[in-house]
Amino acid sequence: MFEQTFKNIDDVLWKEAGCATELDYTEQTSWILFLKYLDDLERANEQRAELHGKKYTFIIDRPHRWSVWAAPKKRDGTFDHDKALTGDDLIDYVNRDLFPYLQSFRTRAEGSSTVEYKIGEIFGEIKNRFQSGYSLRDALELMDGLSFRSQDQKHELSHIYEAKLKNMGNAGRNGGEYYTPRPLIRAMIKLVRPEIGQRIYDGACGSAGFLCEALTTCVPSRTCRQGTSKPFRREHSSAKRRRASLTSSQS
Repeated sequence: MFEQTFKNIDDVLWKEAGCATELDYTEQTSWILFLKYLDDLERANEQRAELHGKKYTFIIDRPHRWSVWAAPKKRDGTFDHDKALTGDDLIDYVNRDLFPYLQSFRTRAEGSSTVEYKIGEIFGEIKNRFQSGYSLRDALELMDGLSFRSQDQKHELSHIYEAKLKNMGNAGRNGGEYYTPRPLIRAMIKLVRPEIGQRIYDGACGSAGFLCEALTTCVPSRTCRQGTSKPFRREHSSAKRRRASLTSSQS
């Protein structure tokens, strides 16, 4: 489902004069994906807070939430085409209102470790390359059809992300150098041989390929199937020595 949706979005971007490479496709898909994912996350956090009798404070102000400008819905849950911006109105809103609003988070954030600051940094580095509001509307509606709630959906999304990084490298543009091929990851995991109870450190964690493969290695064990294993950020000393040994042997 995810793969076909992203291919359809690439087809939409192919028609845009400002998008010519895989890097452009990935950049434009990413900012749309980010806002959709953030909106789903905030709504899930709101529901969780309500279950505990608390009130959730949204990061994004209501006028700029995905569910308001990108994918407004009617009471029955169907898409509200009457309220959805399109054409020049949509492009003007994104360029003049939405992006400046998101970029301002960097100066308004309480610290560099906050989500608000990271949002400001992200949108301070990218530019909306959609020139047609009709094309952008198509991309938004395609993205709105995705859901990221289950672990299987998130796992599929990570695989697509890695594929896009690989394509960026194949296209000869920057970005692909950050991609570690999955076979190489598996080979390193086999050498490190992670075990339940050890701590694994991935200092350049992008799509969490090393951590995911480490967990997959533990799946056959009864302990892991019961859900007692946990992802760790610090590396066990023995695992660290094995990785250091592997690195030195390659240099």
